[in-house]
Amino acid sequence: MAITLSNLRSGFGAKSSKKRVGRGLSSKGTTAGRGQKGQSSRSGVGGLKRLGMRHTMLATPKLRGFRSLAAKDYSVNVGELEKTYLANEVVTPRTLAKKGLIPSNDRTVKLLGTGELTHPVTVKNCEVSASAAAKITAAGGKIEA
Repeated sequence: MAITLSNLRSGFGAKSSKKRVGRGLSSKGTTAGRGQKGQSSRSGVGGLKRLGMRHTMLATPKLRGFRSLAAKDYSVNVGELEKTYLANEVVTPRTLAKKGLIPSNDRTVKLLGTGELTHPVTVKNCEVSASAAAKITAAGGKIEA
C-alpha cells in the first residue's frame, strides 16, 4: 500500500499529544496544570527557574568514587602462554597481539601467574608478576627487559 496523506500515522510508541499548559481555565481546570501558588505557577517565571548551571549540576546523577583515565595494562596468564607458544619461542607484545591474546600492542603487557608452564619461553618487553617470573624460570625460560 502506498503512503499518502490519508493514511499517515505516528510511529509506534509516539506520544499522541502534548500537555497544554498555561492557556487559561479551559486547558486543565482553574490552575491550567501549574498547581496552585508559587514561583512555578506565575507567568514568565516558571520556565526560567530551571535554567542555569546550578540546576544542571544538581539534576545530573553523580558517579561516586574515582576512575582513572590512564590506560590499563593488558594482562595475560602463564597458562595461556602454555597453550599458544611452542618451546623456546619469544614472547613480546607484538607476538601476543598476532596470536590474539591481546587486542593490540599499543599498551604495556603484564604476565600473571595463573596456570602452568612446562616448556621454556623467552619474555621480552613485558612486565612480569613475581609468581609468573617464578614459573617461567622454573620451566627454563628467560625474562629480558
